[in-house]
Amino acid sequence: MDKAVEETANREKWIDQAKTVREDDQLDAARVHEWLREQVPDLPGELPEIRQFPGGASNLTYLLRYPDRDLILRRPPFGHKAKSAHDMVREYRVQSALKPVYPVVPDMVALCTDESVMGCDFYVMERIKGMILRSDLPEGMELDPQQARSLCTSVIDRLVDLHKVDYRAAGLEDLGKGAGYVERQIRGWSDRCEKSLTWNAPRWRRVRDWLHANMPDDVGTCIIHNDFRFDNVVLDPEDPQRIIGVLDWEMATLGDPLMELGCVMSYWVQDDDDRLYHMLRRQPTNLPGMLRREEVVEYYCDRMNLRPDNWTFYEVYGLFRLAVIIQQIYYRYHHKQTRNPAFKTFWIANHYLHHRSKRLIRRAG
Repeated sequence: MDKAVEETANREKWIDQAKTVREDDQLDAARVHEWLREQVPDLPGELPEIRQFPGGASNLTYLLRYPDRDLILRRPPFGHKAKSAHDMVREYRVQSALKPVYPVVPDMVALCTDESVMGCDFYVMERIKGMILRSDLPEGMELDPQQARSLCTSVIDRLVDLHKVDYRAAGLEDLGKGAGYVERQIRGWSDRCEKSLTWNAPRWRRVRDWLHANMPDDVGTCIIHNDFRFDNVVLDPEDPQRIIGVLDWEMATLGDPLMELGCVMSYWVQDDDDRLYHMLRRQPTNLPGMLRREEVVEYYCDRMNLRPDNWTFYEVYGLFRLAVIIQQIYYRYHHKQTRNPAFKTFWIANHYLHHRSKRLIRRAG
């Protein structure tokens, strides 16, 4: 095969693909199309092909494929009760307000609050067709150390760009509670930790006490994504160092930028980390050329003109938050609310993150 043809074929394979819709997540294509044509009159008359993106553990994401246009539909999971946990109106509004000042947000198409259409609020947006990196690079893709470093700094640059957005000018001053974010997060995640305990889970008492005793004041208030990872970033297949989209804004709020950076670093597994941490790796931050965690922090803080007095606090917070998220999933498995065998050993990951947090605290004295 000609090399250029092979490269083109590989790039097409690297684009994130939707799968067959799961049996429990079927949509009424005719009803959705009827509603959507009222919002977008130039849509073709035939029904779209509907497929589903498999990723994500919360809201459901579908591809609506028309002959000359791909759209994305987002809705809450079936059977959900609390709108506050899957607020489609808020998610749509955040992205609509951000788009003019943060261009990598998808273009919104239409919001539906008429529950007669699908039994819930949902929205439709334009598809950003590109690559999404997960634990490892897709087959056939290679990044040399310089390219990996360029990709890494591009990801952090988009985080910096978001944190520099003027949320008042964007009309998002009511997105969160603002000042006092650090204290609210430590208190909130401590409560969630208590409520998700099982007999085989660490209690995190010493770590929680240390976090409470070492809380800094907020260094500022900005828009935070709250789940900023490589698998929520869309890359240009023609130039994988260029970011063309940032997805999944359901948890966006106003908060402290260093608290978000601490959460970003909890997922940042580098090549010299131990085997257990690598078992938690969900992004290719172990590649030669990727910035180390301390380099990411330095690069980010230089661009944001921040100098944290106690970085260990933010790093431990990020690990604690991740551990509680993992434990909440394991709690559901432990109580037979889900049967997914992948969750069976999540209690071990909780113990590992607990150990890692205590080690960081000891090193900080």
